[in-house]
Amino acid sequence: MNDAAHFKTQLDDARAQMRAALDGIDELMPVYEGWTIKHILAHIAGWDDATTASLRAHISGNEPGTPAARGIDYYNAQSVAEREPLPFPHIVKEWELAREQLKATLDALPEAKFTEKFVFPWGPMGTVDQIIGIMVHHEIEHAQEIEVLKKQAKSEPEAEADKSEPDDSAAGSMAADNVTVADNAESDDTKANDTGSA
Repeated sequence: MNDAAHFKTQLDDARAQMRAALDGIDELMPVYEGWTIKHILAHIAGWDDATTASLRAHISGNEPGTPAARGIDYYNAQSVAEREPLPFPHIVKEWELAREQLKATLDALPEAKFTEKFVFPWGPMGTVDQIIGIMVHHEIEHAQEIEVLKKQAKSEPEAEADKSEPDDSAAGSMAADNVTVADNAESDDTKANDTGSA
């Protein structure tokens, strides 16, 4: 299916998954080395902006710029660095606004343009279906990573609490081992006496 409503639904579903992952999150929680939640949202907003620019060029028939022509890693670092001084609430607004602008651009896309190939922000050519699929998968992947980190952060205090309590199972196991050692020692003494008497 190649229509704006279909692609907007996919984008909305991915965004809903990310919002759920962000619920109750600590904005300073590290996600990657040097990247917190703030950087992840700036990163996603940057790619939405780049995709919107490519789609607008596609609509007008102009040759688009390729903001990630120097490489995806370079563009990631650049788009995040540009937003680094901004406070977290501002980043959240940009993240939401960038998605709305992307969806509005899809609404403005003529039907014939949905199946025509155009230049992606990082250089190669593809269709609207392909680039929206990439953006959707991209956000869902980050949402899943954040969910995993949230679970890990929640389980760590519980693990620490468990460590502070006596480990009855370990004590029971040690007691059982001591009984086994004592039984074995008694058995060895009996054998020694029997051998001596023989």
